[in-house]
Amino acid sequence: MNQLSTTVSTRYGRLFEFLNLSIPVLMGIFIIRNPYPRTTAIEEITFYGAVLILLILLILRKTSFSMRTPLSIPFALLVLWSCVGLFFALNKDNSIHDVYAHLIKYLAVFYLLFNFFNTKERLRILIWTIIVSTAIFSVWIMVYFYLILGYSLSTKLGLFMDEIASNTIGISTLFAMLLCLYQFMREEIGYRKIILAICICVTSTATLATQTRGSILAMFVSLLLSFPKNKKTISVLFLFLIMAVFLMPVKNRLSPQAAIDTMSISQRINAWYCFGEMLKDHPIAGIGFGMQTYFDENLLAEYNERVPIKYRQLEPLKAPHNLVVDIAVRLGLVGLAFFFYILFEFFRMGRHVIKNGKKDFFRHWSFCLMVALIAFLIQGLFESTMSGPPAIVFYTIMAMMAILWHLNNKQDIDGKTRSSIVRQYRGKGVRPSD
Repeated sequence: MNQLSTTVSTRYGRLFEFLNLSIPVLMGIFIIRNPYPRTTAIEEITFYGAVLILLILLILRKTSFSMRTPLSIPFALLVLWSCVGLFFALNKDNSIHDVYAHLIKYLAVFYLLFNFFNTKERLRILIWTIIVSTAIFSVWIMVYFYLILGYSLSTKLGLFMDEIASNTIGISTLFAMLLCLYQFMREEIGYRKIILAICICVTSTATLATQTRGSILAMFVSLLLSFPKNKKTISVLFLFLIMAVFLMPVKNRLSPQAAIDTMSISQRINAWYCFGEMLKDHPIAGIGFGMQTYFDENLLAEYNERVPIKYRQLEPLKAPHNLVVDIAVRLGLVGLAFFFYILFEFFRMGRHVIKNGKKDFFRHWSFCLMVALIAFLIQGLFESTMSGPPAIVFYTIMAMMAILWHLNNKQDIDGKTRSSIVRQYRGKGVRPSD
């Protein structure tokens, strides 16, 4: 009887171990498919599969789940204010939908990543997953766009594609490129360095092929910030990028004349004036979290008429194409303040880990993630980035920083615990073993 009980207990133990392991596997697949268009089915299966398994494990008390991070309070405030804004939303039905689909759901992704990639080994796996999968995506999208669809090399990568935009591609590829670069700096195994070098070339080429000024500006700023970390590696990469710029059509987008022409007829600036008029009328709670509100042609026409004639649009853009303007218009200045609070806590965590990191691993990757978020925010100046694949990149960066913060604090607690044990044993004249 005891033997049978032990066998059953062992089988259940293996089952729960399998279920615990399946969550990071599902989330890994979720992250892999993020840049790809038309992967909604995979997204839903992996996300809700992970949530369902987590709920089962929590009910049976066979896993632990923590929400204790410095980001939890600003996240909660942002969710709360988004819910308050529902009472003032111009499109209540869509705002209710988007609060769940484009905020609460993304926060669930954050906490799933934070809880199930919360060891050094699993964080490394997540980093390598993003690196390799995005490099493969970069090759696929360039082959598909230029060879299969037959667009000329002078066309912006992703232009004319329905479910993916050039700016969106650049956000995914640049984040992966930075992870490649920082992993390359630490890597000591020869064949892995070769793989990483290839991934850097592929993801940086795809980023340049998007020909988006936001991505290109973010790339060079992030490399300048990273230069003190490894001057030799960054210098070689700079040379590669400069040669690539001269060989690729992107050089036409960076010419002084192109910059002047773009600034003189900038649709974005005109759009910001229009959405600024919306903010004047709804400064506290905004127009509501729902993004479909932007597609109300009567609303856009009304506010476009208020804009000075010089900045009036012939056909109003249906999105602000700016992260700060987007959040301010949808959630008001209060919501924007809560978003800045999230950013403040992120950089405060990063600074703490860099300054007090118990291991070089923590300090190295914390610096990388701070650079990655700066790059993301620069790209956000030219695009609305809080939905779809860009938002997943944002919350992934947040989760990875929270993991580093957690691991560094755990290392600190473990170290203090060990010190107290050592003092206790020394008081008894005994030396504890390692």
